Amino acid sequence: MIAQSFIRDLLNRVDIVAVVERHVPLKKAGANHVARCPFHSEKTPSFTVSPSKQFYHCFGCGAHGNAIDFVIEQTGMGFADAVRELAAIVGMKVVEDRPDAPHRKRDDDDVDLPALMLQAAQFYKSELKQSENAIAYLKNRGLTGEIAAHFGIGYAPPGWQNLASVFSNYQDKALLATGLVKENEEGRRYDIFRDRIMFPIWNERGTVIGFGGRVLDSGGSFDKAQEGPKYLNSPETPLFEKGRELYGLFQARKAIREAGKVVVVEGYMDVVALAQHGIGYAVATLGTATTGMHVQKLLRHADDVVYCFDGDDAGRRAAWRALENSLSQVADGKNISFLFLPQGEDPDSFVRKNGKAGFEKLLGEALPLSAFLLRELSARVDLKSEEGRARFLQSARPLVTQITAPALGLMLRKRLAELAGVSQSELQALYQIKLQARPQAPQKFARKSPSIARKLLQLLLYQPQLAANFDAALPDSPQTEFQALKQLLEFLGDDPHLQNPAVIIECFRGTAHEALLREVGRELFMWEERKLGEEDMAREFAGALDQLRELERNSKIDALRSKSEREELTSEEKRQYQQLLKREPVTAEERKSGAI
Repeated sequence: MIAQSFIRDLLNRVDIVAVVERHVPLKKAGANHVARCPFHSEKTPSFTVSPSKQFYHCFGCGAHGNAIDFVIEQTGMGFADAVRELAAIVGMKVVEDRPDAPHRKRDDDDVDLPALMLQAAQFYKSELKQSENAIAYLKNRGLTGEIAAHFGIGYAPPGWQNLASVFSNYQDKALLATGLVKENEEGRRYDIFRDRIMFPIWNERGTVIGFGGRVLDSGGSFDKAQEGPKYLNSPETPLFEKGRELYGLFQARKAIREAGKVVVVEGYMDVVALAQHGIGYAVATLGTATTGMHVQKLLRHADDVVYCFDGDDAGRRAAWRALENSLSQVADGKNISFLFLPQGEDPDSFVRKNGKAGFEKLLGEALPLSAFLLRELSARVDLKSEEGRARFLQSARPLVTQITAPALGLMLRKRLAELAGVSQSELQALYQIKLQARPQAPQKFARKSPSIARKLLQLLLYQPQLAANFDAALPDSPQTEFQALKQLLEFLGDDPHLQNPAVIIECFRGTAHEALLREVGRELFMWEERKLGEEDMAREFAGALDQLRELERNSKIDALRSKSEREELTSEEKRQYQQLLKREPVTAEERKSGAI
């Protein structure tokens, strides 16, 4: 495992402009550099690189990160390989953490879960080489060693506690948090995955966040007498949320960009088999229906999304759920379509029989979202009767009104009116839709006022030295933003010389606050747009602290008022209450003690 201190030193030495320019020609634009985004097709530059903050950000597709993230996105490398690549560029020798090195005390938010998951993935991968049965199974499915290595496929051997040989402390509570082990009622631990082909699940930054395990069988048949279900996924963990992640997206990003489209299938083996036959732009949902978050992520990566389902009833039900969750996400200029395979076929079996050309020919026959929607709704009613047409319009209303894409929504309503035998204006009135649809706002920074906690996170990441002047009490709030603010202040207090926002956020990789701090990192470009000087930033910070104090003052007033309605306040509480109401100045001692 690469030492965290080395990663910090590396990011402090690397120049993100030089890293990006190795792949993308940049042009100077004020304090920053701009280019056409390498991660999606565009005609005008929306990709910005900040040398002062060591971040890149695309205002079109939302891609964002530091130099490590860029190498991962651009090349498809894993995190460790990307770090080594950057280290080679600047001539640094990678430093690994020693197993016996002292570690500071961990808490639940500070456990390096990704490191544990990577360790397990490496174990499963090494075990695959030792299992003749597992290798024979993969070969029988037509997979080469190259494609198995590309997806990091491994094997979990039989046995209840194989991971005890991998982790020095098998009883560590962090192992439970990863979803790699379980405990029975007697408190005895055991491995979740046993005697299964293992498919590591990476997030978009190249971090292993979960696993899918498939039982061995003979060429596709499944013996129900075998232990457990055919496919077994990691449970939901702090790292892994099925409704947000897509299997194979990390490996498919480059192929998706080149093809301009992404195919969504239902199984791990479907993704791997398609890649084996040269179709590298396929991903899969993870044992759950397609969600709105999935659709958002897919449309960020490609303009064309094709859902590919089996032609049976289960496949059609899954397709309908995907359609329902796509309606509110689709935008003009984006295409979502549905492909149904012949009865008895899945993508794995079809591509093995028909090859890449046969599968891609079938992709060309996919039904557009609008055609699939109208076909399904029409099939459920009798359009020859008034009652049937009325039911048709009633069924379509909750679906069509979700569409915010102006042009697509207009075209679909026009077609609905034609099928139902009503005028477009009558349908508009029936659905209570305004004739002039509000155009979609461009997908840039949200300009609504941030919460006080989020604004302070922005300011502290933009100018970390401001943390030395933080003299307000934080409310005892469970809100995620306040919890992240508390952790950030503690971190900056431990290392007041750390001034690089990219390094600071990188230090929270794998923690409960990583996602939020990365979101806030995207918002730092908003402060660069304002071109504020140091004095201006100091005033912004002082104003934010005043808002925080006002929030705390109002909270204390409410608490004392509420208490006074139940019982009489003490003389000291009455004094505090009057002082708070009169806005009398609070001494440093009172503020520090939290008395007021």
